[in-house]
Amino acid sequence: MVFSSLVFLFTFLPLVLIFYFLVPRAAKNPVLLAASLIFYAWGEPVYLFLMLLSIGFNYICGMEIELKLKRNQGAKKALIFAVAVNIGLLGFFKYSGFLVGNLNALLPVDIPWPDLALPVGISFYTFQILSYLIDVYRRKVHAQKNLISFGLYVTMFPQLIAGPIVQYADIDRQLKSRTVTWEKFGSGTVYFIRGLGKKVLLANMIGGLFDVVSAMPQGEMSALSAWLGCLAYTFQIYFDFSGYSDMAIGLGRMFGFEFMKNFDYPYISGSVTEFWRRWHISLSSWFRDYVYIPLGGNRTTKPKHIRNIMAVWLLTGLWHGASWNFVAWGVYYGLILMTEKYLLADVMERIPVLVRRVCTMLLVMIGWVLFFSPTLSGALTYLGNMVGIGVPAADAEGIYLLMSNLAMLLILAAGSGPWVHKIFQKIGGDRQAIRIAVQCVTYTAMLLLCVACLVTDTYNPFLYFRF
Repeated sequence: MVFSSLVFLFTFLPLVLIFYFLVPRAAKNPVLLAASLIFYAWGEPVYLFLMLLSIGFNYICGMEIELKLKRNQGAKKALIFAVAVNIGLLGFFKYSGFLVGNLNALLPVDIPWPDLALPVGISFYTFQILSYLIDVYRRKVHAQKNLISFGLYVTMFPQLIAGPIVQYADIDRQLKSRTVTWEKFGSGTVYFIRGLGKKVLLANMIGGLFDVVSAMPQGEMSALSAWLGCLAYTFQIYFDFSGYSDMAIGLGRMFGFEFMKNFDYPYISGSVTEFWRRWHISLSSWFRDYVYIPLGGNRTTKPKHIRNIMAVWLLTGLWHGASWNFVAWGVYYGLILMTEKYLLADVMERIPVLVRRVCTMLLVMIGWVLFFSPTLSGALTYLGNMVGIGVPAADAEGIYLLMSNLAMLLILAAGSGPWVHKIFQKIGGDRQAIRIAVQCVTYTAMLLLCVACLVTDTYNPFLYFRF
């Protein structure tokens, strides 16, 4: 089940809200847990047992680690065991096929391996569980004694499938006690509708252009078409993923939770370093807190700092997918970040902001080619098309695609920055009643338009579900 579906909007969500607000406070977490398990089982019933097993195992591990800390013996071994089991499960489902395939290619063997379906959201909820276990070991939080509350932390449906990645320390108190005011519920509704609009009205629309270009034989694709396809994906993945994050944050607020912001207009960044402070903030924060800083961060020698950066970005690439193009994508960003820090830091300060933003976007778009290509060789071929190697600069099809999608591309470019939102917030000036009325009309119209699109359009994937 996805948020941008009629079943979710008009059946699942209304029923959950009704039950949640009718039951007494003590029953709210059980209601949300039951709803989250149903939500997960809707599309992946075969993996519901795996989810329940993971909840039970890590609930026991958390208490065991805390108990051993109190006794001052064996806590580190307990943590290593728990982390190994969680990473092992993630590796089995996500990376075993990749490993076996490479072994078969390198060695004179033919190891049979089934094509396992990846449990939806396993990368996200595994990282949440790891943050809990590590924070218990660090004595940053106490182990959760209530199985219902712990299960809810792992499975909470607003952010279960594609984040944001919620660290346990940020939500511990909210699991015990939270309130929902009309203002909070209203702001959550606005967040949700805004995210739904990003997904349905923007990401889905421009996704059609990317599908057209990616279906072209690469040897017959003009440079113009290749750039249009890359630009389309650049906008699609931003509005798709940030739209999902907005919906998740909005749903959380409807139930009294506050989740961290996951995007902060990344496409206006003046450097790749800044881009990664604005894109998928919860993932960057996780790697900072649980990999980069424990390795020593930047408070170490230059060689070790370079090692730390490359380790984080190699893992970031692998986290996104089990293929060499994702490894290359991670290494690509690691090299750029090191270059910015050690070679270009002084130079970049003297370059005009607009130039830095354009250069950053070009680097990000090249990165997206590595990201969306099914293979590394396919990515290199696509990049060759973009610079015109063996293909024409433009052709009739490319020009047609440009002209027919130009207005949409301009709208997406404007919407990817803060300008439209700032203008919208200033409507009515100091007259609060006018501003509220305009916003109500706008968001109501947006919701109705989204529903109309969902009724008539069957194209509605979430790109980050496959990670």
